[in-house]
Order: sequence, then structure tokens, then C-alpha cells
Amino acid sequence: MDDGVVQRVFEEGGRDYFQQQPSTSSSSPSILQSLPVHASFDHGYYLLVKSIQELREKKGGIVTVGIGGPSGSGKTSLAEKLASVIGCTLISMENYRVGVDEGNDLDSIDFDALVQNLQDLTEGKDTLIPMFDYQQKNRIGSKVIKGASSGVVIVDGTYALDARLRSLLDIRVAVVGGVHFSLISKVQYDIGDSCSLDSLIDSIFPLFRKHIEPDLHHAQIRINNRFVSSFREAIYKLKCRSEAPGACSISAFQGNEAQTDNFIEMYLRPPSATEEARINDWIKMRQSGIRYYLSIGDQRIVDKNFIIRPKAEFEVGRMTLGGLLDLGYSVVASYKRASTYVVYGNLSVSFETIDTLDETFMVLRGTNRKTVGAEALRMGINGPWITKSYLEMVLEKKGVPRLNTPPLFPNTPTTSNQESVIAAPRPIRTNPNLVMKLEDLSQPWTRSPTKSKMEPVLATWHFISSDPSHAGSSVIGSSSFRDTVKLVPMPDSYDFDRGLLLSVQAIQALLENKGLPVIVGIGGPSGSGKTSLAHKMANIVGCEVVSLESYFKSEQVKDFKYDDFSSLDLSLLSKNISDIRNGRRTKVPIFDLETGARSGFKELEVSEDCGVIIFEGVYALHPEIRKSLDLWIAVVGGVHSHLISRVQRDKSRMGCFMSQNDIMMTVFPMFQQHIEPHLVHAHLKIRNDFDPVLSPESSLFVLKSNKQVAYQDILKILDPAKFCSSAQNFIDMYLRLPGIPTNGQLTESDCIRVRICEGRFALLIREPLREGNFIIQPKVDFDISISTVAGLLNLGYQAVAYIEASAFIYQDGKILIEVDHLQDAPSPYLQIKGVDKEAVAAAGSTLKLDGSYTTKSYLQIILEKLPAVERSSSGIHTQQAARLQELVDFIQSQVLYGS
Repeated sequence: MDDGVVQRVFEEGGRDYFQQQPSTSSSSPSILQSLPVHASFDHGYYLLVKSIQELREKKGGIVTVGIGGPSGSGKTSLAEKLASVIGCTLISMENYRVGVDEGNDLDSIDFDALVQNLQDLTEGKDTLIPMFDYQQKNRIGSKVIKGASSGVVIVDGTYALDARLRSLLDIRVAVVGGVHFSLISKVQYDIGDSCSLDSLIDSIFPLFRKHIEPDLHHAQIRINNRFVSSFREAIYKLKCRSEAPGACSISAFQGNEAQTDNFIEMYLRPPSATEEARINDWIKMRQSGIRYYLSIGDQRIVDKNFIIRPKAEFEVGRMTLGGLLDLGYSVVASYKRASTYVVYGNLSVSFETIDTLDETFMVLRGTNRKTVGAEALRMGINGPWITKSYLEMVLEKKGVPRLNTPPLFPNTPTTSNQESVIAAPRPIRTNPNLVMKLEDLSQPWTRSPTKSKMEPVLATWHFISSDPSHAGSSVIGSSSFRDTVKLVPMPDSYDFDRGLLLSVQAIQALLENKGLPVIVGIGGPSGSGKTSLAHKMANIVGCEVVSLESYFKSEQVKDFKYDDFSSLDLSLLSKNISDIRNGRRTKVPIFDLETGARSGFKELEVSEDCGVIIFEGVYALHPEIRKSLDLWIAVVGGVHSHLISRVQRDKSRMGCFMSQNDIMMTVFPMFQQHIEPHLVHAHLKIRNDFDPVLSPESSLFVLKSNKQVAYQDILKILDPAKFCSSAQNFIDMYLRLPGIPTNGQLTESDCIRVRICEGRFALLIREPLREGNFIIQPKVDFDISISTVAGLLNLGYQAVAYIEASAFIYQDGKILIEVDHLQDAPSPYLQIKGVDKEAVAAAGSTLKLDGSYTTKSYLQIILEKLPAVERSSSGIHTQQAARLQELVDFIQSQVLYGS
């Protein structure tokens, strides 16, 4: 759309309260005044939370939000994540159906009732909203929503931005992408160029262009959801044959209420498929009542007895199925699944009867591999375990239906020379700009897949032999080939989720074609996400992770030379890798960063149960190390890229432009010269766009209070069987560029916080979210080197605040309680942390902390307690200023000494 259309949209639609109320604060720029924006899912979520908070503060009454978009775009996921953070009333438009023929049809939505409900709530009245049952296919009743308690109301639905609702909405959000874009890309890939994009959209999403897309242009926050499926929060399954639910299931269901579900699963083969087409290229459609769910390909991993699946299903309309059939897709397999199941905690047990197979299976599911395995042992179930999918079992019994006609569009022939597809090594970097302007969009944002053609759902790993005598050999199983087999690098780079899947597939391919052991190296700059990737891979395949930090030399680490290759004990690392390669037990060092010394060793041994070892670290792909590894993985992005973007933003606020390359050379001086050259040779290159502060997936809920709590009371709320405690000291240093516009006060949002703890430097570049009594922060800190801190100082950042504290930490795996003693505060502060918001709130209530919470940062608390006469010109205590200057001098001297 051109600027004229944009201006017209915002003049005609919505309440737009913020356009009538100019911002009164110069210190905190208005997010509302910056709308409309285009953003990623994570950044859009963050902007939406901040927009609601700002609008709630500026206006009286409730804040109404509409989240609209096509089926499968992720709007419901956004609404639910928002509701988990902000106390609000969530209204699903699906409950306003008056017909069951087609859920996306405008005529099936009772807009009059929805408008009346919204008007009641905006006037502070109680209202009665309908409830719809999808199995019974009709309205089954209603429930009361209290107007007085509805501070925020979210309307979620395909038509949430319809003209009849816009006048009642304060904030309008459009979500596009997700499986909506992925399915368009998939179909384009399957049928070629025989169909225009508009015609294709009209076929599989027939109501989109006429009834949905026009309303999306009225959105103030426009989100492109690139998420399709992810193994970050994988589901682990154990499956075996069973009798029908009855006596055999009593022990599993005892004490839990059993539920039932019935649905039909269909698999659609593309019109261009050959007889040999893989089932991974098929589209899966699941029908449950009047709801239809779609997933692309058989996205699962099989490791030993476990079936590991991502969250890969998204709801679509019934007309999508008809459109795919009209385009030439055919249903090649279908079956009915009747399920009786119970859920307890993070586990579920189900008995599933497949009509085509005439068999019943018991399936144990959970989000933690070890927990699922332990539960199977507790239930006394030993298998035999089945790792085939129901589809594979059906096809084995019935066979794959033959094609009635030749393929319409022949597949592009694959090259016989695998080496010819390897692109020349090139740097991989991410674009840290998460928010786009309208003029930056080259295609309509509402319908453009991220790629004009989609890669196959599952890429295939190939092998070559380093021995010329085996070139082109297909005798993979020969022992001589096993000794020389190597992976062919993937020619492209991939996002984190796809990279995680490909990493696990590469390990499995190596185990199958090369045997034990498989030794993996994950390299990349500090803060790129190497450690996160390594541990997620280890969770899936069940293996050990060894950090290269374990190999630090004491004398080097005392000088904070974490990013110097010479700081590693290469001789010991080489011996450990050699031992692992030859099946010998080996002793891996343990390094204590707080003391700067090696504290001991732990034994490591490759076995059938653990035939994979992952080494992760900045220099894991250095030539001296990677030559001994089987799989080389490079990771870039993460906080590494976000810091560059933050510095560039701070510089621009001062009216100074600085290129990202110049920033990188200063804050990551070792990267371009000593790290990046090694990454280009990786078998797999991963771009990590993940921002832990923005993402709702990494939320850690925190309650903070300075009310005194006895140690015995803390012990009472923690599980004694899993209790552990520790103590640590930390220093927080706040860096800010002089000249950034402020109202004369030092604020956390204007600063970059560097925390020095146990010999590490950790970075926080964005202020965490705060909602109600809760602070919502990342689960982990992100380590940087001392040279990065020195680089920020060289760019003109000034150290403006200093906080020194000691912390006592008590935890049981679910709840963490931290008691912080700040050097400049008279009494300690207690923080309760956890990923379960309700559990954190319950712990606080048990400790009788309700009414005493604060969401202020320690910086704000310290500044408020200082009398004006005791502050230095930068806003901190004069004694603090002296200690801070000593720390700055030390950092700069270490870098100068090292150079």
C-alpha cells in the first residue's frame, strides 16, 4: 500500500485514542505514536504488551484489542501468550458461530452479539458471551464476563478486524504467516508456476482476498509469523500395542479423569508426486468435529525407542481441504483414531484405536524425555516399543495407492555429483532489524511467503568419501568407507528451529552410515545461542555436552581472556577427543570460573546408550579442533546481533550513523578475524534470530519484595528431595551513551547492563517486561567477553552506575528463591522466580508477601534512596563512582595488556 492509503486507513478506522492524546513524557518515547509497524512474532508480542500498558495508563476504562488474520497464521497463539502475561478477558470469535458449514464464512458469525458484548464491557457492564461446542456442533450455553474486572479485552478471530468491530477496538493487530504462508509456499513448490499467486490463494484460502485481507490493512501492529514448527519444546512419545481401554488401563487412569477424542487423519499427495515420493512430502489434515488441522510433512525424529515430534499442527478452514483437492492433491491414506486419555502434570497416557489397523496402542507423552522414560518404568511397561507412525503402519498393511495418471509436473532432477551443490564458503550473519517500515516491504505484506519457493520439508544429508578410491561409492556399509565418510555441507543457512531439526538428522545419519561415536562441534560468537542449541540437541538424542570453557588455562582466565584461542588447553582437549574416538573412558576437566582454576575432572565414556558427544564453544570449529570432529555446526545471531542493533540505535538517537560492520569490529574485535573464517566451513549454518527478552517462549516470571522472610519459611515451600542452595557475588555496571535524550534522570531503558558474576560478563540490552506485580525476564544471562565491554567503552559508552551485591539462592527445579543483599540498601530483597506464573504467585502468597511486591529495578531502587547531595553528576553515589572508575580502568587495562 502507498502512504496515501495508509493515511486513509488510520483516518477512517478504529478508536485510535492515542492519536488524540499527545505524549507528555520526553523521557519514555511513546510506542503508540510509532505505529503502524511491521514486526516479527516475538517483537510484535513485545510491542503489543507495551502498547496495552501505555494505553491503559493514559486512558480510563478498558483497553480493547482485536487480533485478526487468516487461519493458521498464529493469531490464537499470540492471544493466548498475551493473556498468560497480562490479566485480561479473552474472547474467541469461534464461540459466536451460528452455523457449522464453514467456520470462515462471515455469515456463520453472530456479529450483533459480539458487538453488544464489547459495548457492554466498554461501558463497564457485565455481559453474557456464548459458548460453542465443536463436537456437538452447536451453541451449548453462555458465561458471564464481569465488566468491572475486565481491564483488557482481547478479541481473537479471523474477522476480528472487521469494519463492524473496528470502532470498538483500541489496538488492532494483524497476524500473517505461520502455516498460512508455509502452505502457500508448499503448494507453489509442488505445482510449479502453472498457477498465479492470487489464483493459488483463492483456491486454498478462498475467502482471504475478498473478506479477510482488506481488514488486515487497518492494523496498527502487523506481525509476520515465520514460525511453523519447532523442536525447542518437543513432545516425546513411547508407543506400544495394547488391549482396548479396560482392565489393563485402570492402573494408568487411577485417580485421573479419562477423556475421549475422535478424529479422522488424512494424507494428501501432491499432484506432481512420483510413485516413489516420500511421505515427508505429503500434507496431513486432521478433522475433529468441525475443526480441521493441517501439518506439512511427517516432521518427527525417531531416536532409540522414542518418537519425538514438534508442535506442528495449525487450524485451517474446511475450504482449504477442498481447495487442495481441486488443485490436484489426492487423499492417499486416511484412518479414524479413537482415543481415551488422561493428563497428569506434563505427562499423558492414551489408548488409541486405529480402525484401519483394527488395533489399539498405548501412547505415553511428555515434554521431558527422561520423565517419559521413568514413567514407563514406574508403570511396569517394557514395550516392545513401536517407532513407526500410524501412517507407515497403514501403508505397510494396505500399500501405497498407485497414481492414476502420470505426474503433471516432473520433479527437478537432482545432480549426480553431490559436491557440485556445495556453495563457496561465505560469511553468515543475521539482520538484527526486527521492525520494518512500510517502504522496506517489496511485496504485499499480507500474502508474501518468505521465499518464492519452499525447500522440501526435510532436507537430505549426503555423504562423500575423503578417499579418492571411494569417490562415488555406494557401498556405505563397508568398513573402509566408514573410516573416510564425511558429510556434504548444506549449501544454505537456516533458522534456529530448522537448524535444530537438521542437526539431529545429521547425527542420526552419521550414526547409521558411520557408526559410533559421533563427535559434534558447535561454534560461533559469544551470545549467538551455541549453548542453547547444544542442550536442546542433547535433550532430543540423549547425549553429553562438553563446553570448551572447561578447557580454560588458569593463567589465561585470570586475565579474562575468554575469547583468546590460546586460553584453551588444546593438548588435553585433543587427548579427550582421541579417547572418545577410540572408545576409551576419558576424564574431562571441570573449570570454576569464579576461582579461575580447574576444580576437578568427570569421566566420560561412549556407549550404545550415549554414542554422541557435543563440544560447544567460540572456537569449536577452529581448524585444530574441527579436524577431529564429525559434524561442524556454526551459529550466529542471538544477542551478538541484537547488541550491534542496540548500539546502532543508540548512535542514531544521538544523530550519529555508524555501520554495523564498524560496530562489530569494535565490540567483537576477535569475531571477524579469528572466529568467522572458521564458521564458513561448517556442514550446517544456523541464523539465530531469537531474542530472549522479546520472546514469550523464554518467559521467567519474577516477584520481588523487600519484606523479610525466615530461612525456615523458605525451606517449607521447596521440595526437600530436590532442594539445593548456593551463594554468589555480582556487580552490575550500567553503560549509557552521553547525549541520548532524557528528562535528566537515569533510567534502565537508556542503559546496557553488564553483570559480572563468577568470573563471567553477562549482558542485558533490553529492559524486561513488567506487568502487575510480575517482572518478566529471560531465563538465562548471555555471556560476553571483557573485550566486548571494552569495545562499548571505546564507542563512547560511559559507565554511569554501579551496584554490588551478594546473593543466596535456594531452588528445587520448579521455584527459585534468591535473597539479594545490596551493598547500598539497608535490607535484602527476595526474588521468587519460575516459568509457571501461578506457581510463583502461590509461593509468594505462602510466604505472606502479597502487597509488598515491587517491579522496580535495583538501579531505580538505589537511585531513589540516595539524597541528591550524595549523588555524582552521573546520578550515582560518589563512593560508587570511585569503585566504578576502578572497574572501568581494570577492564581497559586487561584489553590493552592482552593486545
